[in-house]
Amino acid sequence: MNYVAVISNRLEISQRQVEKTIELLEQGATVPFIARYRKEATGSLNEVQIAAIRDLLLRLKELDKRREAIVQSIDEQGKLDADLRARLEAAETLTELEDLYLPFRPKRRTRATIAIEKGLEPLADAIMSGKWRAESGEWTDDDLQGARDIIAERVSEDAAGRQRVRHIFRRRAVLSSALARGVAADDERVGKFESWIDWKEPIAKAPSHRILALFRGEEAGVLKVHVRPDSDDECTAALGPKNRPLGPSGQQFEMAVADSYKRLVGPSIETEFRNQLKERADREAIRVFADNLRQLLLAPPAGQMRTLAIDPGFRTGCKVVCLDAQGQLLHNETIYPFTSVREERAAVAKLEALVEAFQIDAIAIGNGTAGRETEEVVGRCHFCRKVIAVSVSEAGASVYSASEVARREFPDYDITVRGAVSIGRRLMDPLSELVKIDPKSIGVGQYQHDVDQKMLAASLADTVESCVNSVGVELNTASRELLAYVSGIGPALADKIVSHRNQHGAFASRADLLEVKGLGAKAYEQCAGFLRVRESQNPLDRSAVHPERYQLVQRMAASVGTDVQTLMQDKGLRARIRLDDFVAADCGMPTLHDIMKELDKPGLDPRAKFEVFEFDKSVTRIEDVKPGMVLPGIVTNITAFGAFVDIGVHQDGLVHVSQMADRRVADPAEVVHLHQHLHVKVLDVDLRRHRISLTLKGI
Repeated sequence: MNYVAVISNRLEISQRQVEKTIELLEQGATVPFIARYRKEATGSLNEVQIAAIRDLLLRLKELDKRREAIVQSIDEQGKLDADLRARLEAAETLTELEDLYLPFRPKRRTRATIAIEKGLEPLADAIMSGKWRAESGEWTDDDLQGARDIIAERVSEDAAGRQRVRHIFRRRAVLSSALARGVAADDERVGKFESWIDWKEPIAKAPSHRILALFRGEEAGVLKVHVRPDSDDECTAALGPKNRPLGPSGQQFEMAVADSYKRLVGPSIETEFRNQLKERADREAIRVFADNLRQLLLAPPAGQMRTLAIDPGFRTGCKVVCLDAQGQLLHNETIYPFTSVREERAAVAKLEALVEAFQIDAIAIGNGTAGRETEEVVGRCHFCRKVIAVSVSEAGASVYSASEVARREFPDYDITVRGAVSIGRRLMDPLSELVKIDPKSIGVGQYQHDVDQKMLAASLADTVESCVNSVGVELNTASRELLAYVSGIGPALADKIVSHRNQHGAFASRADLLEVKGLGAKAYEQCAGFLRVRESQNPLDRSAVHPERYQLVQRMAASVGTDVQTLMQDKGLRARIRLDDFVAADCGMPTLHDIMKELDKPGLDPRAKFEVFEFDKSVTRIEDVKPGMVLPGIVTNITAFGAFVDIGVHQDGLVHVSQMADRRVADPAEVVHLHQHLHVKVLDVDLRRHRISLTLKGI
C-alpha cells in the first residue's frame, strides 16, 4: 500500500507534508518536537494533524500485516489466482479483506459442511441454477434442507452481497433497546436505565453518551440492545445474485437466502455495526475526556507561594500541612474543628499560629467531604498577614497518596499527609502535580471505564505529553514523573536525569544534559527545547529556543551590533532585525517568527492568570439550594450532554446542553471550559436522587 497517498487522501493533507512527517516519525521524532521545531519540513502541521498521520500509518501497517497473512493462507490452500490476489491487494479496509477471505477461512464444522459430506452439493447447484424440479421426487425434505444450508453459506460468503447489506444498514439501521429477557420492570437494577427502556433511534443520530449508556445497560444484564433495520425484507433481497432462479428452484433459493440473512449475514453485520457504533462512541468519549484533561492540566497555577493545605474530614479530623514555595513539606499535624466548640476554637488558633510561623501566603482546602465546613472555619480565622483561601479539587488525590510515587516521595508519612501535600501542590502548579496520577483517575470524562482502555490510555498519554511540552519544564526542579513526559525522555531517562542531578548537583546549562549516562544526541535533540534552566548563564537556556538555533540567534544579535543578552532585553534592537536575511532551507519564516516571540517573552507560561474563587457562603448543603437562585460555580466536568458545575454543596449540578444558550449548542465545550468561574441559575432540585438542574440562560 502507498501509505503516503492513502493518508494524504483520507486526512486531506498534501503528500509532501505526509511524507516528511512520516520520515520524521520513523527517525524517532516525537509529535511535540515535530510540531514545534520542524515546521518547515511539515508545512506547519499541528500536533493533532501529526498524531492523526502517526495513528493512521500504524493502522495501515497493521492492515498490511493482516493482508500478508490472508494471502499466505489462501496461497497455501492452492486457491490464490491472479484476480483474487489483485482484489486482496486493492482492499483498503479490514472489512473488505475479511469479506474476500471468508470463503477461504478455515471453518469449524457447519450445517453446510455436513450437507456437503452427505453429497448434497449437486442439489444445491441445481437449485441455484434453476434446474431443480419438485416433481422429480428423488430428494427428501431433509436433503432440501441440507442443500439450502449450503446455499445459505455460499450467499453469506459473497463479498458483494455483504456490501449491499452493509449499505442498507448504514441508511436504515436503528439502535433499539428493551428490557432483557427475564428482567422484571420492578427489578432494582432497572432504575438506573429506565430512560432507555423501549428506546429507538437511527444509528446516525445516536450520540456517544447514549450509545455507551445502552451498552452499559446490556453489560449489566438489564437491557437487550439491537442494531439493525426495522424490516428484514430489503436486506434479504440484497443477498444473492440479481438473476435469481424462478419456479420451485426459486422458492427453495429464497428460503435459503432468508435463512442466510437471519442466521449468518444479519447477526454478523449487526455485530460489525455494533462494534463500529461502540468505536465511534469510544472515540467521542475519549475526545471529550482528553479535552477536559487538557483544560485541567493547563489550569492557571497560583505559582510559587508558601502554602498551608488542608485535607478536610469530620470524624477523623483535618490533616494540615505547611509547604515552602517549592512545595517541600515543612510541617504536618491534625486539627479537629468539628468535634466540639472547644476543639473548633483550638483549630482556629492553630491555623492562625501556623500561618504566622511559616509565613503562609495561600491556604488550599480540599473540596471533598467537610470541604465547605472547613472553608467556614478558615473564614473565622484572623490572620496576621494577607492570605488567600482556595477550594482545590481532590479528584485522584487518594490514588496519588497510595501510589508508589507518593511512597517514594514521602516514605515516612502516611497517606493522609501525602494527600494533603498533593492538594497544596495542585494549587501551586496543577500540571506538575497531576502528572503523578493516572489520568483515568482524575475523573473528568464520561463513561471512561466503558471505553476501549488501550485507546483511552494512548489518547490521554498524548494529551499529558502535549500539555507538559507546551508549558515547558524546569530541569533542576522537575520530578521524575514530569520529566518522563518531556519529548524524547521517558521514564528510564527521567530516572537517570534525577539521579545525575542528585549526585552532581543542579545542571548549569542545557548542554550539561549530555553528561547524563544514556542520554545521547537524539534524545537531546528531542528534549532540549522543552527544558528550562533558569540559572543558566546562557539566557536562551531559559527560553523555548532550541539549542540548534543558538548560533542563528547569535548571528541575529551580531547583525544589530549587540549580544544575545542585550537583544533579549531591548525591543528596539529586535525590531531592527531583518528576518529575510536569516531564511535558509531548514529555517523559514515560521521558525524565525517563533524565535522572535521567544526573544520577546522567553519561557512564557501559556496558562491563564490565576484567579481566586469563592462560593456563596449562605449555601453549603443541597437543602440550601432553591429553584431560582443564581449562584457562583466552577465547571468540574464537560460531557457530550452538558457540563457539571460545583456550587459548593458536595453535589455538582448539571447544565444540560439545551440550557447553555438561547441558540442550539452542538458541543458544550463551545460555551464553557473546565475550571471556568461562572454564575448559574437553579432550575430544579431533586433531593431524593441528589440531582440539581442548572441553566446559563437569562443570567
